[in-house]
Amino acid sequence: MNKPEPSSPHSRRHFLKYSSLAVGASFLAVPQLVYGGTSRKIELRGVVQSGDKSPRKLRLPGAVVNLYAATGTLPRLLGTATTNGAGVFKIKNDDLSPVMNGIFYVTADIGNGIQLVSVLGPELPEFVTLNELTTVAAGYALAQFTHEGLISGNEFALQLAAGMNDNLVSSRTGGSSPVLRSAPNGDQTNSWRSTRSLANLLAGFVQNQGAGVDVLFALTTPPGGLPPTNLLQAMSNLCRNPAQNVIDLYDLAQAMNVYSPALFQAPDVWTIVVKVNDTGSDKHLFGGPANLVFDARGYAWITNNVMQGTPNSSRFNVVLQPNGRPADGKRGTPKSPLFGGGILGAGFGIGLAPDGTVWMGNFGWGAQVFMPSADGNGSISQFSADGQPLSGPKGFQGGPIRAQATTPDALGNIWITSYDNDRVYVFPNGDPNSSFYFQEETNAGPFNIQIATDGTAWVSNSGGLTSDGPSSVARYAIQNGQLVQIFQNTPGGIFTGLKGIALDSQGQAWVASQGGNCVCLFNDQGVMLNSFSGGGMNSPWSTAVDGDDNVWVANFGPTTAGNNYSEACVTKLAGSNPDTRPPGLNTGDPISPSMGYTLPSAGDQVRLHNGEPLYGQGRPPCFSPLQRVTSVSIDRAGNLWAINNWKPQIDFDILNPGGDGICIFVGLAKPPVRNS
Repeated sequence: MNKPEPSSPHSRRHFLKYSSLAVGASFLAVPQLVYGGTSRKIELRGVVQSGDKSPRKLRLPGAVVNLYAATGTLPRLLGTATTNGAGVFKIKNDDLSPVMNGIFYVTADIGNGIQLVSVLGPELPEFVTLNELTTVAAGYALAQFTHEGLISGNEFALQLAAGMNDNLVSSRTGGSSPVLRSAPNGDQTNSWRSTRSLANLLAGFVQNQGAGVDVLFALTTPPGGLPPTNLLQAMSNLCRNPAQNVIDLYDLAQAMNVYSPALFQAPDVWTIVVKVNDTGSDKHLFGGPANLVFDARGYAWITNNVMQGTPNSSRFNVVLQPNGRPADGKRGTPKSPLFGGGILGAGFGIGLAPDGTVWMGNFGWGAQVFMPSADGNGSISQFSADGQPLSGPKGFQGGPIRAQATTPDALGNIWITSYDNDRVYVFPNGDPNSSFYFQEETNAGPFNIQIATDGTAWVSNSGGLTSDGPSSVARYAIQNGQLVQIFQNTPGGIFTGLKGIALDSQGQAWVASQGGNCVCLFNDQGVMLNSFSGGGMNSPWSTAVDGDDNVWVANFGPTTAGNNYSEACVTKLAGSNPDTRPPGLNTGDPISPSMGYTLPSAGDQVRLHNGEPLYGQGRPPCFSPLQRVTSVSIDRAGNLWAINNWKPQIDFDILNPGGDGICIFVGLAKPPVRNS
């Protein structure tokens, strides 16, 4: 195994200065690149080559190299150089503006329309490599910010995307990142090899001086769009349309073997996934993470159901940095894992309040998954933006029993679905001592809450753990300190087990129906318009709407005994906006292929972060890195975070249910408008 590359050294002439962003009583550290003085000389050295290591490495002389700053407008050219006979270049610049909040990137034009790219991030390093692998990484990580071959967009989102780029490749060496080469990635998934196969694909055109590149551009032309004009745009198009021409692209990639190891067979789709499973403590491993919320810094706060290897309530939750690494508690950020505040078997409920605090619903699991323990009464936990518990050791009581959704609205009211006593609660202004509720039908099992733009709340009723109670959707408003039900609709028939809700820009609700194995669409008056399946959908648990109004579905998989969910996937459906869904598709048509967007193994069994097999020593190995997913969430860089909540084999897993982490599909989804 190769040793991890050293981290890229950063120029002493540049530094990150943190400005304070006030959020209520909390102060969030927001990175801002500042250059000392009004201008400052810089020097960037690097090499342009094909391949990442000898003996297949080929240096490329005569390449024109450009250094850019990517911001919210068109990228700004900072300097230019030409590589010498050894492919080496040096860029000097004597006139930089004082402040730049975006990122740096470098391009190398080697003739005949062939251009390589490397993303540098918000700090300028001393040395950079440009090759096919750095171009693949840039195309995927910056897929949502690459337009007509140029990179631009929201500056904070660009920084998040650059952090994901570093999970794929080392911009210093041009080799695969240690994150992608090692567990839980490496050969536990196929993504490491997929990036190298795609780099081989590009190498065929780089080393043949662009001959035949029009074939690649034709194969990566988006539906109804224009062909790309450079390799970066081709990779970004493929990232956003990963099921397109899979076999043809794989066959083209076989012409070169510059990057090894590569895929040994064609993938299902050309998705690239970074899997993360480190909570920050191997004494407290991921065990059934269920849902997450992103804070203003892009940190992911994640509920964790159980203690790994048992069905018993977890007493901690997890916070990850935007790149998937555990939050470290530095500069006023939380430290993962989180303890205290009454955490006890947190479920689907988690939300970010306007003051920057995070609220979590405690479900309280027990000795058998379908028989929650008596010690968990569904309290609510609250944490400050820096991870300090604000609720007491038993949480806030306030009335809910076995809380699921825990959703703040824009006024700071906390809405809670109380699963065990079939009530919808509100803590007005976050005050549990003044709570009020609406009593729903017996065994309704209220589950999820989404707040509409007018401040009203959509609620899904699941019909209980076994979905044999009444399943419905309802909408509520706060009037004179009480909850008023605006409507309730029970679809009936097969449409049972209604769980996750997402609202689109038209105010319509997309609701996952496990019993119907479909997603139901309701208009803003609660009338069910249609139901949709396909695209790999299999016992859907929740939904998310992206910035194009298209719909993503978390698939939990089959729930009957004997079913091993080894073909786990996420699903994408065309949304209700005809201007942004793919041409030729109608509302609800599947965009993802029949197997969905998958994450196969490359041959190694799945292991927990401590190195133990997923099911423990002496148990059958698992080769399903993507497992039973309960939530899909899209960050501001367009990365889709799919949560492994439950292990694959449903009956075998009753006493050992907890999934092992999160699979981040890099650059796959348009960032939601509210997060852009």
